[in-house]
Amino acid sequence: MSQHTNALGQPIGEPLPGWVARPFPPRTPMEGRFARLEPIDAARHTDELFDAFAESKDGRIWTYIAYGPFATKDALRALLAEREKVEDPIMYAIRDRRLGRALGVATHMRIDPPAGVIEVGGITYGPALQRTPVSTEAMFLMMRRAFDELGYRRYEWKCDALNAPSRAAAKRLGFRFEGVFKQATVYKGRNRDTAWFSIVDSEWPALRDAFTRWLAPDNFDATGGQRVRLSELTGPLSAPR
Repeated sequence: MSQHTNALGQPIGEPLPGWVARPFPPRTPMEGRFARLEPIDAARHTDELFDAFAESKDGRIWTYIAYGPFATKDALRALLAEREKVEDPIMYAIRDRRLGRALGVATHMRIDPPAGVIEVGGITYGPALQRTPVSTEAMFLMMRRAFDELGYRRYEWKCDALNAPSRAAAKRLGFRFEGVFKQATVYKGRNRDTAWFSIVDSEWPALRDAFTRWLAPDNFDATGGQRVRLSELTGPLSAPR
């Protein structure tokens, strides 16, 4: 890291000549080979998402989410209708293109255009979406919107520090661990220490290449099995800075 100083000899951050606030993300779909992400629409998505979430019989998908579970479709519909109206977060339904059904959700949130920072969160996958190319491509599409379409500088992933699957997912997707904020918030009547992960714009080109290689048709055999695991491609890229 190069050292910059001001006229007083004090160390200061790297100059960003020409930097301007980035555009706010548009509420438009994102399309991939496996996945289609659609801005949440309570009328369109409630039934499909309720059925997808109901496949989690023990409700474990809700343990680390601030809301849920939902006992009725009306309760889920109310949340989705609320998300339709707010500017931030922007919630997307994740549709499996082969099955033609929405199987989970994810959001762009804590959107800070002046700083060029955006977070992905609220990730809730029904069992049928977990550990599939659809879910991985959905995360790639959301990253690509932030970096390639909108020119953001920093992409964040935060989770309960006790949520081991989320921490493992962040590493697999190429995020770098930055530390734990103790007693960061309270949800569902309990403390949350928050683990922070990020990708910055200088790291994105190598990650984009890794995702592109993993998602390529020739990386999957006739049964849909992956020939090269994403973690093999992103592992060297997610080491601590």
